[in-house]
Amino acid sequence: MDKKSILVIEDEEKIARLLELELEYEGYKVTKALDGLEGFHTYKSKIWDLVLLDIMLPGISGIELLRRIRANDSHTPVILLTAKSSVEDKVSGLDLGANDYITKPFQIEELLARVRVAFRNKVTEEVENEEDVLTIANLKVNEKTREVFRGDTSIDLTPREFDLLVYLLVNQRQVLNRDQIVEAVWGYDFIGDTNVVDVYIRYIRKKIDVENLPALIHTVRGVGYVIREMK
Repeated sequence: MDKKSILVIEDEEKIARLLELELEYEGYKVTKALDGLEGFHTYKSKIWDLVLLDIMLPGISGIELLRRIRANDSHTPVILLTAKSSVEDKVSGLDLGANDYITKPFQIEELLARVRVAFRNKVTEEVENEEDVLTIANLKVNEKTREVFRGDTSIDLTPREFDLLVYLLVNQRQVLNRDQIVEAVWGYDFIGDTNVVDVYIRYIRKKIDVENLPALIHTVRGVGYVIREMK
């Protein structure tokens, strides 16, 4: 079983090291970042199971970093580490989508308990949202959150690209002609050339066909397109 990954963004090195040691002792895989900018770049590098985020950070504040995280990711649990007197920051953090907060100085047992609660809540949410996720190979599309992943890589799609990909996935392994796609994605009253489908298929392919992974969207010459895993 893979270890759950936790990103610790904390500028006080002693606290960051303590968290790393205690969390690793509990069986988690931990990565540290010591300022907001480093934390943001590290966060974007992969999918994390949980983020421990200090509010008072150099470079980018914890609140601003949380805002950036939640702009595209409503799923990853975030626990804020806050100063005892920063009530406004706690409220702002919760309003921006933080899952929990713990005040400094804290007992490590309490923090570990809050981490366990966050993971339990995440499992519950994943079960509830499972029916909203469309998958093929290692491509995952969440219709509810509009998140798209190829493996661990997050993919940004425009609204039209997203709707087209969802239509292909709902009808995966079925060959769809351009007229069908236009009517379903652009609407039956669309006025224009069906070649718009070819253009958007090309856009999506550039984003989801990651190097060294098999292509998923295939052209059926003279007919249209199909999304399927080639054996």
